[in-house]
Amino acid sequence: MAIIEQTDLTPAPPSPPEPGHDHGGHGGPGPSAALTNPKLAMWLFLASDCLFFGAFISAYLLYRGREQDGPTPRELFDIPFTSATSFILLMSSLGMVLALAAIQRGDHRRFRLWIMATALFGATFVAGQIFEFTEFSRKGLSLDTNLFGSSFFVLTGFHGAHVCMGILWLLSLWGMSTQGRLGPEKAESVEIAGLYWHFVDVVWIVIFTVIYLMPQPGT
Repeated sequence: MAIIEQTDLTPAPPSPPEPGHDHGGHGGPGPSAALTNPKLAMWLFLASDCLFFGAFISAYLLYRGREQDGPTPRELFDIPFTSATSFILLMSSLGMVLALAAIQRGDHRRFRLWIMATALFGATFVAGQIFEFTEFSRKGLSLDTNLFGSSFFVLTGFHGAHVCMGILWLLSLWGMSTQGRLGPEKAESVEIAGLYWHFVDVVWIVIFTVIYLMPQPGT
């Protein structure tokens, strides 16, 4: 008579979850994907800043092309020069992305390289803006010359101040890295600075298009 072997029906202990997965077997969001309080605060600040820039851009569009004394935009603008400085500012966003990737890997040498390059690109843009302001002033355009001068200098100067604040922020991160106070566990501070920097770059695309590329009325 055949002997039937009794099968052991005791369930095997569950295998430990794989790294990067939750207990349900689904990948959870990484640390950078979570909306932390500092990130939320930065997004709220940028949203409020959009209102300020929107008001200044609207004022410029409202006053552009009106009859006025003094030099006109067509007599002042050097589109190739401003396009070159704008390209430099936009390329700084790539440096910001590479700096964030480097600090997340713990590569401090490359982080310092890219964060400093980003700051230098921003400083080059600001230097070009100062040169442009100087040339406009030499040709007779100032803040109180006419409506175009007032709206132009307020809008572009407000943006330039944002770039300067961003440069100081980036240099502070560079200094923290050189002192060993900025490791991969603090990469979020670099990410938040990157949000601000990318915002400044995107706003400039809008400003450059509205002021320099849109044809003036009557031209």
